[in-house]
Amino acid sequence: MALPLNTTASNDPTTVARYHMVEQQIRPWNVSDIEVLELLSRIPREDFVPAAYRAMAFVDMEIPLLPDTDAALRDGHCMLAPKVEARLLNDLQVQPGERVLEIGAGSGYMAALLAGRAERVVSLEIHPALAQMARENLARAGIQNADVRQANGATDPIPDGPFDVIVLSGSVAEVPQHLLDLLADGGRLAAIVGQQPMMRTTIVRRNGAQFESSQPWDTVAARLQGFAEPSRFQF
Repeated sequence: MALPLNTTASNDPTTVARYHMVEQQIRPWNVSDIEVLELLSRIPREDFVPAAYRAMAFVDMEIPLLPDTDAALRDGHCMLAPKVEARLLNDLQVQPGERVLEIGAGSGYMAALLAGRAERVVSLEIHPALAQMARENLARAGIQNADVRQANGATDPIPDGPFDVIVLSGSVAEVPQHLLDLLADGGRLAAIVGQQPMMRTTIVRRNGAQFESSQPWDTVAARLQGFAEPSRFQF
């Protein structure tokens, strides 16, 4: 069943574009959680997109967040495609009362989505200008339970754990063990793992001292900065 389109605003291009993003991009990607779909319809993605890309807020693409667009996409300073954000949120099943860590705040949009379900979100961003952008966007949206910090999620200490959910908003070569160690018992971590041309979304659940993982779907995403790459040297 499709979400109802607000008929009083059905002539508003933004409302229509958001509706089609949900119905044509996100639902076909096995996003069925009605609370997630309503959250995507309620939180204005266009308010988290740089002004130059506002018209493309609902397009199925990664959106660069810095003026040098080529460098932004190469270095992972971009928003994930809407369907990827939605599927991560759908598969993680964030619950009220849970504490969430995000690596890669970007514009703050994923933190806003997570905050719509969780008790508290801590979002780390390595680039100072983007950390400030995310703070301002979240404040403008009236979201008070998300805290953006300038930090390198690969190397800097993270004193707030354990977390019930950890989300990497970008890709890595392998799941970082130091982040798995921050999961609470029963906690879930989502990361896009691997190399071009195809990566696997990996969901890891902690059960005591054990970690169980699954790789439910393929995608490609820009790299998160700071995380190690495997050596390419071969004899």
